Amino acid sequence: MASDGGTTTTVRLSLLRAPRFPDPDTDQGVHRFRYAFVPGAGIAEAVREGYRINLPERSVPGDSAVAPLVAVDGDPVVVESVKLADDRSGAVVVRLYEALGRRARSPVTAGFRVASAVAVDLLERPLPDGHAAFEVSDDGAVPLSLRPFQIITLRMFPAID
Repeated sequence: MASDGGTTTTVRLSLLRAPRFPDPDTDQGVHRFRYAFVPGAGIAEAVREGYRINLPERSVPGDSAVAPLVAVDGDPVVVESVKLADDRSGAVVVRLYEALGRRARSPVTAGFRVASAVAVDLLERPLPDGHAAFEVSDDGAVPLSLRPFQIITLRMFPAID
């Protein structure tokens, strides 16, 4: 308790750890850190602030907005990365996760027409279980149901006109 009867909180920040084994030169040299305080933030706000400070928006000159390549609804599901498939098939690989520690449902909407979508492993191979394929809705969204903190990687195949 503080001397005035109020409650105080002490916040400490550890910036480095310096193990000497197996590499005696680990964490040596100059380091730069950025951090932010968000008083009263919940988990969703903390996740959002973490992305804001570590991956700031980049703006380029232009006169029109650019639609996102992939979007999700709400705070629980976070798009971590979007890339083209390594096999040069034209498929788009999207990694997502549930960030709030609860079950979540969210459609994944692509900025292109999606023919099909499957869950894949880190090497972009379809998962061996029978639950790897997702139905694509008429509007091109892939409905997802995620467990708390679940990470999923989707391979989305564009529709060919």
